[in-house]
Amino acid sequence: MNKYIVVNHPENWKMSLENVEIISAQSYLTHPEFSQLKKARIFNLCKDYSYQSKGYYVSLLAEARGHLAIPTVKNIVDLREPKLVKIVSEEFDDLIQKSLKNIRSQEFTLSIYFGQNVAQKYRELSAMFHRHFQIPFLRVKFNYTNKWNIKSIKAISEAEIPEDHKESMHEFASQYFAKKRYDTPRPNSAEYDLAILVQPNDPAPPSNAKAIKKFTELAEKMNFYVEVISPKDLSRLSAFDALFIRQSTEVNNEAYAFSRKAQQEDIAIVDYPDAILKCCNKVFMAEALQNANIPTPKTLIVHKGNKKEVPGLIGFPVVLKSPDSTFSFGVKKAKDEAEYYELVDAMLKKSELVIAQEFSPSEYDWRIGILDDKPFYACRYYMAKGHWQIYNWNAGKKADMDGNADCLPIEDVPEKILEVALKSAKLMGKGLYGIDVKEVNGKPLVIEINDNPNIDFGVEDAYYGDQVYLEILTALKNRLEKK
Repeated sequence: MNKYIVVNHPENWKMSLENVEIISAQSYLTHPEFSQLKKARIFNLCKDYSYQSKGYYVSLLAEARGHLAIPTVKNIVDLREPKLVKIVSEEFDDLIQKSLKNIRSQEFTLSIYFGQNVAQKYRELSAMFHRHFQIPFLRVKFNYTNKWNIKSIKAISEAEIPEDHKESMHEFASQYFAKKRYDTPRPNSAEYDLAILVQPNDPAPPSNAKAIKKFTELAEKMNFYVEVISPKDLSRLSAFDALFIRQSTEVNNEAYAFSRKAQQEDIAIVDYPDAILKCCNKVFMAEALQNANIPTPKTLIVHKGNKKEVPGLIGFPVVLKSPDSTFSFGVKKAKDEAEYYELVDAMLKKSELVIAQEFSPSEYDWRIGILDDKPFYACRYYMAKGHWQIYNWNAGKKADMDGNADCLPIEDVPEKILEVALKSAKLMGKGLYGIDVKEVNGKPLVIEINDNPNIDFGVEDAYYGDQVYLEILTALKNRLEKK
């Protein structure tokens, strides 16, 4: 397998390692040779992993391309989430206290390079942090009150490593990159209460109040104890056996923290954190769909270096999507070149990469609901009145904000629509997905793969009724019974 170390500025890297090539983040993100590479292990040593930075996208696109990324996007997001860091610190409190018991000062900093510290006595503690976070260069700060506590955990860049640590770091790097296997953490185990996560006052909730009531009633008949919880209840999640997320999912909101904690504690979930990470980023989606040869409107991942290619390659009007757009928020249409540059420049100030897509007008979008690789409802969503999208958040009247919908049996869905929907869902793994497909000139085009799709009373259940809710509750029960 090809091994690549991806850094911001390769010219500043003095390391030379056998069978490992050092390349720039810009090259990995933008050169076609890397997007077409079939087998690769990507060691992401970028100086910044913050959301939508180059470091973030290196790991995201590596996963979209089927490359093995270290760290994964999940690792990167975990590091930013204090509640998740706290979970790990509580789990390994005994090891922390044992390792630091002889330190006399009130504060201590542990620098971890490829899972090791310059002092051998912190070997076990360093390895534990590396196994859980998989970040190449990590700095953990502790303080002492009545016991040692984690004050902060952060990824550091190579430039922040002290000179007197560099020799050891290079030695650890040589040992690390010579390995054939790279350790990753394993989850625990758990028992029959269901939490349904709902965000009060959510502007675009994935289930309306009547649907939540229906889930609750049917789950109770299936012998679940059900509680509707809110984002402030994260600390209580361990008391439940299953979690069903019914609030809008984004990488930066509470839904991801709930999903990740549920996964760490082996609580049955719909939806998985991987699904949230992948589906909430249009860049991942564009690359994954393209690599799987799934038909989509003409699409280009835009960055500052290629933004001038869009008018010639895609033409106008062109649809621009910010990577984490949901429910039509962050999706714009440029009718001409002037409007395109105004919109794309503003979007590139917020994100290193943006999606440009050919405008493919249609009367409606198909939405195929897929659960664990099986279709279980089918809808047609019509465009909002006088608008080019299903949602029009600027409509004067509330009734004009979204279009009509109809629901029909799976067997009435054209075979080619169903085929691309199932193929698309497989890219994301097991879970609950809503696949949006347009039919343009007789050809199916996948527009979006949605994790956490709408299940609204009176819409998605209009044909199959209670069966739609029972399918999801049965999937949760199956996850529990497999344990």
